Amino acid sequence: MAEIKKRFTLASLLVYLILICGAFSMVLPFVWMTLTAFKTFQETLAIPIKWFPSEIQLDNFRYVLSRLNFSRYYLNTIIVTVSITLIQALFCSMAAYGFARIKFPGRGALFIILLSMLMIPQQMTLIPSFVLLSRLKWVDTYLALIVPNLFSAYGTFFLRQYFLSIPGELEEAAIIDGSSRLSIYWRIFLPLSTTALAAFGVFTVLWAWNDLLWPLIMTSRDSVRVLSVGVATLVGQYSARNHWLMAASMLATTPMIVLFIILQKQFIAGVAITGIKA
Repeated sequence: MAEIKKRFTLASLLVYLILICGAFSMVLPFVWMTLTAFKTFQETLAIPIKWFPSEIQLDNFRYVLSRLNFSRYYLNTIIVTVSITLIQALFCSMAAYGFARIKFPGRGALFIILLSMLMIPQQMTLIPSFVLLSRLKWVDTYLALIVPNLFSAYGTFFLRQYFLSIPGELEEAAIIDGSSRLSIYWRIFLPLSTTALAAFGVFTVLWAWNDLLWPLIMTSRDSVRVLSVGVATLVGQYSARNHWLMAASMLATTPMIVLFIILQKQFIAGVAITGIKA
């Protein structure tokens, strides 16, 4: 018994050490960003590395706020993020309900085609998407940032996995009572899927808030820029002022860090939900 307990203790200690190392590697970039945001430019170039600033520099934040239109960037990012999240949740949940509960010819083949979209890199569709939206005269508009991202193959797969775990008896009882498919989806499946929808919402918000490549291509006017593009303008062709860049990055990422802390249970639940049922 003592030997088993000793092995269990050593195994637990090893697991905790691995988790601590993993957590440290994840937190270190945020710590570095925060410390660099309060340094002078000379301290960011110091060799050996100088971790802590000799004096807290709030001028970095003053400069960033004076140079970049952060209030407008925040507004644009919130509009784009909220629109994408809400509409994606609606469209993906409807598609997920169809794949999970409605039997129709070719359902399996169509679902495989849907999953194959996950294997197509975004870079492959950038040029045709840009040409199409240019002909629609959507460049430098909210439509260009929102409409192409209104559906997600991953979101459909994610919610389908959860819908498959809901007991079929509830749906059968509703059909006997004369409920339509739309009524079953709206009155039964959505209320029972709040955990999955919240988890999906967290993933979508994080992605939409941090997206850089597509907004960088589709926007050139300051009035429609999002935070990620605004922060990227601080990077020069040959060099970057890291203390300004980290100060701007800190202002841009702080809302997402706070959101993750508040909704970490939903985030963790989302990781577990995808493995409920295949």
